[in-house]
Amino acid sequence: MKSVLKVITASILITLFLYLIFFLFGKASSLITSEIKVEKKENIEFGLNLDNFYVSKDTIRFGDSFGEILIQKKMTYPQIYKIVEKIKDSFDVRWLTAGKPYTILSSKDSLSTPQYFIYQPNLLNYVVIDFSNFDSINAVNKKKPFKIIKKSTSGVINNSLSETMDQNGLPWELINQLSDIYAWTIDFARIQKGDKFKIIYNERYIEDTILVGIKSIDAAFFEHNNEELYAFNFVTDSVKKTAEFYDESGNSLQRTFLKSPLRFSNISSRYNLKRRIAYYGNKVRPHRGTDFAAPTGTPIMATADGRVIKSSYTRGNGYYVKIQHNDTYSTQYLHMQKKGRIKQGKYVKQGDVIGRIGMTGNTSGPHVCYRFWKNGKQVDPFKQKLPPGKPVPKKLKSNFDEAIIPFKKLLDEIN
Repeated sequence: MKSVLKVITASILITLFLYLIFFLFGKASSLITSEIKVEKKENIEFGLNLDNFYVSKDTIRFGDSFGEILIQKKMTYPQIYKIVEKIKDSFDVRWLTAGKPYTILSSKDSLSTPQYFIYQPNLLNYVVIDFSNFDSINAVNKKKPFKIIKKSTSGVINNSLSETMDQNGLPWELINQLSDIYAWTIDFARIQKGDKFKIIYNERYIEDTILVGIKSIDAAFFEHNNEELYAFNFVTDSVKKTAEFYDESGNSLQRTFLKSPLRFSNISSRYNLKRRIAYYGNKVRPHRGTDFAAPTGTPIMATADGRVIKSSYTRGNGYYVKIQHNDTYSTQYLHMQKKGRIKQGKYVKQGDVIGRIGMTGNTSGPHVCYRFWKNGKQVDPFKQKLPPGKPVPKKLKSNFDEAIIPFKKLLDEIN
């Protein structure tokens, strides 16, 4: 009998022990399970959580319009008109370009009502048109997060600056920025084989690997006609973030006038008062302008600030624009493709596009005849001593001298 009781007692104890173990481990397991929370990553793009919407992504096709796209999403003409009117000061829907992507975010319900239209003109920038609330419609221009990577490059001119840089695989944006820096000091139509350049610049990347353009050039070097020309980017106004390029002594590279009204061109005929033309029996027919040859449609720039005093047409000049810069200087641009885009009386800034290369008037090929007046007399612009820009302010000169040291050292080390 005692042995039976012992067996029963032992069985009860073992059962209790097993139950206790199961209870403790089961409880602990449930606690561990309850503490592990899988956080779902939000699908954020364009500053919005896309999981909250029905998402439709597409590309602008030739002939598409903002209205037609939204009509397909069952929006009404009055609704579309209201959106366009509300955002017209921030974004013109006529800017939509074929081939560019867009995204429509619609409400996640049975109506699927469009609430946002996002347009991407390029990889970096995008426009968010918010009409989720028709009482507060707005359009906001934004940029994707990007990082800056500093790079350097160099080259030796074989034919032209643009061709050499293009052959070296450098982007056109960098080519244009470099030409803008030296636009006042180098006549690129006279660039020579063997001239050299070096550049320190900043590239913008999104998602670490996607290049979205050149942010800026920090410093550059150009050897032209055995003359060394340094250029350093320096901010002289910390409030307005105004930056200009200066040489190593702090003198501005900017001049009152650009060397050329075209970014890249060839001089096909220079200012020459003794020019003889076979077509006219080798008689002397003075050429009081400088002809810059370029393909039809090439933008023509104002070489200095001033007011347009003529935007007209004559049989000889074709379509032309004349600009009065001050009491001393004025310039004229002949043979434009059509009437200048800048009307008479308008004030233009240096570098503004005032027309495009054409063949109107008395001309045998596409070019712009650039004419230059000083004190009412036509002169050769390349023989004039034009006033320079302002140097680095004296109070900032020591800061400038210190800031350019690492850039000059790096430029000198680039092969």
